[in-house]
Amino acid sequence: MKMFPSLEKKYTKEQLRVLDAQRLAHEIAFAPVIFQVSRLMEKFGIFRLLADTKDGLTMDEVAEKTKLSRYAVQVLLESSLTIGTVLYENERFVISKAGWILHTDPLASINLRFNHDVNYLGMYHMEEALLNGKPEGLKVFGQWKTIYEGLSSLPDEARKSWLDFDHFYSDNSFDEALEIVFSYKPATLLDVGGNTGRWALRCVDYDGNVNVTIMDLPQQIGMMKQQIAGKNGEERIHGHGADLLDKNEPFPKGFDAIWMSQFLDCFSEDEITSIVRRAAASMDENSRLFIMETLWDRQVNDVAALCLTQISLYFTVMA
Repeated sequence: MKMFPSLEKKYTKEQLRVLDAQRLAHEIAFAPVIFQVSRLMEKFGIFRLLADTKDGLTMDEVAEKTKLSRYAVQVLLESSLTIGTVLYENERFVISKAGWILHTDPLASINLRFNHDVNYLGMYHMEEALLNGKPEGLKVFGQWKTIYEGLSSLPDEARKSWLDFDHFYSDNSFDEALEIVFSYKPATLLDVGGNTGRWALRCVDYDGNVNVTIMDLPQQIGMMKQQIAGKNGEERIHGHGADLLDKNEPFPKGFDAIWMSQFLDCFSEDEITSIVRRAAASMDENSRLFIMETLWDRQVNDVAALCLTQISLYFTVMA
């Protein structure tokens, strides 16, 4: 690890007093309960009601506005009070800073829905996944080797949450990446693990001459074609179906640029080595390989580092 100074300062020395450490230990022990309570506070609109009310609401007012039973409101509010997402002032409940962030921060919302709809049940099988070296949690959805094989067959909510998560974490990086890649003026680009074609669409929109080929599982190629149908530049986006984990699967040749975005982190070191070697074998002296990855220890704040290290376990257990 080569941590940024801000992370090194936080993670190399004890930060907590004993009572704070004890509190954290019990938050970990009750994490599934805390997660579900907080998710339902958002889903049932209680965070929204409190955020929209300057002076807060009584328990009975929350029950009346949400149409929930008083008991349901009571256990949710009392749990949230001790979690720290609401406060109790003048016999009324008000939203706290943490509750407000859960309600308004797009990243928190994306992560919450992704973990509930995609990860929650499968994470029960983390122990098996770590011991066996396979995504054992995926069996809660189907019998596939990877989640990408079954993405089009996931339940609607799970698929939507997966796509929202995937797009949120990649889209914000595209503007800067496009400038870097197209400063070399590639006429052809191979998008490895191109998924639903978001990057490819940005490429053909950015450069009116480039042709992009997405190399991914055949199931993903079919899903990609549905996603890009009718979009500007779709005629310059092509598909190449392949199992990228097959060590005998060669990469197509003749591309000016090869692009891998938040792709290699899905795999083990041996699998990464195989993929990069096959990419290199397809290149000539003028080809360029672009790799964009989010590395937890190179983040400027610990919120990003926390998110990325937990997401890593999604790849271990589910992907």
